[in-house]
Amino acid sequence: MTRLACIVALVAIATTAVAAPSPRASSGPATTPAPAAAAAAAVVTGTAAPIPNPPAVSARAYILLDHFSGRVLAQNNADERAEPASLTKLMTAYVVFHALSEGRLKLTDMVTISEHAWRAEGSRTFVQVGTQIPADILIKGMIVQSGNDATIALAEKVGGTEAAFAQMMNEYAQRLGMKSSHFENSDGLPAPNHYTTARDIAQLANALISEFPQYYPLFSLRDFMWNNIHQENRNGLLGKDPSVDGLKTGHTDSAGYCLATSANRNGMRLVSVVMGAPSIKAREDASAALLNYGYTFFETIRIKTARDTVLKPRVYLSADEYAPVGVTSDVYATIARGQSASLKTSAHLSAATLRAPIAAGAAVGEFTVADGSGNVIARAPLVALQAVKSGGLWTWLVDSIALLFH
Repeated sequence: MTRLACIVALVAIATTAVAAPSPRASSGPATTPAPAAAAAAAVVTGTAAPIPNPPAVSARAYILLDHFSGRVLAQNNADERAEPASLTKLMTAYVVFHALSEGRLKLTDMVTISEHAWRAEGSRTFVQVGTQIPADILIKGMIVQSGNDATIALAEKVGGTEAAFAQMMNEYAQRLGMKSSHFENSDGLPAPNHYTTARDIAQLANALISEFPQYYPLFSLRDFMWNNIHQENRNGLLGKDPSVDGLKTGHTDSAGYCLATSANRNGMRLVSVVMGAPSIKAREDASAALLNYGYTFFETIRIKTARDTVLKPRVYLSADEYAPVGVTSDVYATIARGQSASLKTSAHLSAATLRAPIAAGAAVGEFTVADGSGNVIARAPLVALQAVKSGGLWTWLVDSIALLFH
């Protein structure tokens, strides 16, 4: 048989293989898979109950958002620069928690109290200059009592000096996307270039909750005892609302009364930030009203779980005919209460055909969630859940011809 005849025979065999089921093993389902370009859930339409405007609260700025979905439920002046007062200590805690998680600081480490820390103005944990205090006690003093002396001592331990620590605060703030914040000190006392926004503080609170679940319970401590001194948490909502488990109070004459709050009711976690309230009662009333508004009129639903297979599309030139793609983290949607049946999910690949090799975790498309009106309210990248290897010579030949007819 001539070489030309051999080539013609191979093409005929390959064309037949394209028309017939592939002889290679397949990890795909026995039934025909859903089209790779899109897969959508059925939609049940409904008319949502009217949602009133957020409550009128006495504060210069505020924001209310869902922790898991990130959806903002209420806001006012959320992007205006404001003095954070002791809400600054949330950023200090974030830097300290990083030091703990990376082993640069241990809870049992003894911290020497400098004169600078001892002379700190404002609220105090009553540490004495020259004494050595465990980092664990200082962290509680910073969070529960809002002690400026304990806070500065921690900053000096982690950063060498408070000024160097403030540089670390600003670097972490940039990494978190806190676009309208700048810190000059660790404790929150007024300074010319020390500012933040309600939105940035909410973003920081979300990061503390997500990244440091092992340390987050510190924000719910009602009190602690050290050196025969009983020190109580200044967040009055901890004793009034059992669903509230953090985060931090703040006050100076110029900043007014501030409160960052998080609550968890039946798995739905909300974060509120109130800044510039006229009194302790006003900041607590404002936070409570915002939380109740969110829980009354909204609900948050987990749409997909991390590493769930969303699609199993055909992958050409691969050792396996189909490959699972999905989301890397849980996907949540916050909607008007009672409207979960109206949600619509869609999964779209970024290319008409997928070709091996594909690395595990490589982005291949997008998963979206839309409400009953068609507005996209959540989105997440679709990625390959496992590496997809290239097939052999026969696979290459068959799929190359198949792609010509795609």
